[in-house]
Amino acid sequence: MMLLVPADPLRPRRVDDHFAGEAEAADEVAVVDHDALVAGRVDEAVRRVGAGAAVYRGWMLTSDQYAAFVVALEKRGVTMRTTADQYKRAHELPGWYSTLAPVTPRSVWTVGTDRAAFDRARAELGGGAAVLRDYTKSMKHYWHEAAYIPDLDDADAAWAVASRFHELRGDVVGGFVLREFEHFASAEVRTWWVDGVCRLVGPHPDTPDDLPDTAPDLTEAGPLIASLGLPFVTADFVQRVDGTWRLVELGDGQVSDRPAAIAPEAMAAVLGTGLAMP
Repeated sequence: MMLLVPADPLRPRRVDDHFAGEAEAADEVAVVDHDALVAGRVDEAVRRVGAGAAVYRGWMLTSDQYAAFVVALEKRGVTMRTTADQYKRAHELPGWYSTLAPVTPRSVWTVGTDRAAFDRARAELGGGAAVLRDYTKSMKHYWHEAAYIPDLDDADAAWAVASRFHELRGDVVGGFVLREFEHFASAEVRTWWVDGVCRLVGPHPDTPDDLPDTAPDLTEAGPLIASLGLPFVTADFVQRVDGTWRLVELGDGQVSDRPAAIAPEAMAAVLGTGLAMP
């Protein structure tokens, strides 16, 4: 399995330093020009990639960018282990929410960012507190101004949070997502799944030195994640105040950050042995 990683922007034949450890641990590596890729110069971005089966480990791409990436690679005889449809399903909340609804906070979303759609979603979720995000990410580092909505019944205050989110986020992906607020009591745990099997467990990159005292209970979530039929994903879990483990995010593993607590060699082993082509 060939590993595709971003090139160093200043030294295009070399691997970006952020992914150097994983590249060094891999058997076969090719670099892609991430800047060209996101700018739409897709054929240019993959000009140094040879034919074969491949998996990507790099910076985040939109679903449309990844789909164009796959098409350009196919022209060069490259088969990506994760298809464009699989990437979108893992990367965007509406793709995975219905399957994982029993283990994640109740959510509703809009298509687009107009206020009428936001107000309909707010009414559908009901009263109480909520957390705002778009299809792919939140602005949790701006918690009180662009993420947390204390009372959904306060329409103007809720819209002020949504407007600030839009301002800070810029290009909102898909639309607004409102998630029912739940009280959590632990740091997040990032789990790595290959073909429905949990292969690695570690801290979340935002809290690399903080792991809960107990490992997440995956008894209920595990079969649901497996049923998605996705080749390589991450699932972030946190413990609620009542002790229940809740899934707060699913993501495509190709663009999920690896915390330093997980060695590059461990990731390479997962990519090398767990992601064989079906």
